[in-house]
Amino acid sequence: MTSVCVTTVVLCGTATAAIAAPASEPELKIGIVQRFGAKPTDVLSLQATAGDRLTIQAKTQDKEKKLQATNIKLETVMQPLPKATLSERVVLSTHRSFETAEHTAKQWRQMGIEVEIAQPDRWQVWAKRDIYNSPLLRRFLLLSLQVKGNKNAYLDTQVLQQVPQVNLVVDGQRYAYQEIDITTNKNLIQISEGNNQRDLRLYAGRMRLQPNAYGTYTLVNEVPLETYLRGVVPHEIGANVPYSAVEAQAIIARTYALRNLRRFAIDDYELCADTQCQVYRGLSGTVPLADRAIAATKGKVLTYDNQLVDALYSSTTGGVTAAFSDVWQGTDRPYLQPVIDAADSVWNLSGQSLAEEKNFQRFIGLQQGFNEAGWSMFRWRKESSLAQITQDLQRFFKANNSPWANLKQIYQMQVTERSPSGRILKLAVQTDLGTVILEKDEVRSAFSAPRSTLFYLQPLNKGTNSLWGYAFVGGGFGHGVGLSQTGSQRLAKLGWSSAQILNFYYPGTQIEPLSDRITFYSEESFSTATTAK
Repeated sequence: MTSVCVTTVVLCGTATAAIAAPASEPELKIGIVQRFGAKPTDVLSLQATAGDRLTIQAKTQDKEKKLQATNIKLETVMQPLPKATLSERVVLSTHRSFETAEHTAKQWRQMGIEVEIAQPDRWQVWAKRDIYNSPLLRRFLLLSLQVKGNKNAYLDTQVLQQVPQVNLVVDGQRYAYQEIDITTNKNLIQISEGNNQRDLRLYAGRMRLQPNAYGTYTLVNEVPLETYLRGVVPHEIGANVPYSAVEAQAIIARTYALRNLRRFAIDDYELCADTQCQVYRGLSGTVPLADRAIAATKGKVLTYDNQLVDALYSSTTGGVTAAFSDVWQGTDRPYLQPVIDAADSVWNLSGQSLAEEKNFQRFIGLQQGFNEAGWSMFRWRKESSLAQITQDLQRFFKANNSPWANLKQIYQMQVTERSPSGRILKLAVQTDLGTVILEKDEVRSAFSAPRSTLFYLQPLNKGTNSLWGYAFVGGGFGHGVGLSQTGSQRLAKLGWSSAQILNFYYPGTQIEPLSDRITFYSEESFSTATTAK
């Protein structure tokens, strides 16, 4: 059977997909409210700006209606179903990040299983619903995986008695519709969540409320790329930042957006508005400095070998950037390699690998000479009791539907493997159920204390003869791959240009204007021969 890919949706069976750059400015689809209707009290208020009106086009499967108003409300009503309905999917794996979920999805495809990536809460890989579309097929797939030794896949089954329905409220009249498009003459719409209209946020472009894969609705903002960046750059890098660091952020944010248009293919939009993508606040909080940097770099992106780079960045690296595979499952990118985050030579990675525990602890003890020195998240120490750590792990494993959620006691924890950048690759936790191994970004997800995977464990007794807990001693905030937002600010203060900053964090890359010869994303570039388990 041949798989067909449409527009920017690239995750189609086993086909290799690529997205080429368009000649004109792209328009993005941003899910600004991703799970509207998850609570029966969910309300959205939308209104036009002064002197303008909203034009509303609403439709269900069998009817359409066009309305105009200065303001409207979208309210949630729980609609009883005529009879109970089965909602079910095969969850093949659960992940903290899209990056690892995407890598795992490729492994499943190599095994001949068609999949789709979802984000009901954590990222998940599902068996493709329109292929495994009956209870029998789903159970047959699950049984075949279990026979092969897979213990992670499971059926997520719900029997629905009611479903959320959206009521469109216009001038006191209520209408029930499944899809609602909202436009204005000025292409400006003000939105607030809840009934408090004082917290209005201004957005450019159009709005669309549409069903998603989780039985709720998503409010999607359709907005031109450069306008979108006005709502991203100041919220990602800050308002009072050296100019060349803001330029670097603008280029990398533009690249990131275009490189990641496939993230929410399952729900027919492209990016979210939080830290799982990039923080996006519309036109609320725009600042002249960021607007200037966006305009000065208009259309400029970062490329490697005629493709957009995987433009990952984080708040604070802790003094050393990470390789892609230090944090996520997947193939390394040649331009995402460990770099000491300092303008001057303070540590020789080739001679003093941070994979060695003694070297690593000495490195974490260093406070000066780094680009991020002085920032609160550059170095940190967080204590956590065994009771808290146990609770953290139970919560983590429960979210992953793992039998390890039944653990009751932790005896010991130990870092058993680090990467050359010092990131934890494997952490062993000895429990009453046995020893479980946490890998890469699972470590950060499993515990509430650490701010990154760049840390070591210090046992604490608190004056007793028994283990009380651990101190997590480390550095950095976030995954640490690619550009450091705090580090880039110091480089800018030293007089570095945006091009120099980007070449420091992404060596071997080029800044180029968008053109038809640049590929946004190619699945083939990072193919792998490993298989899912």
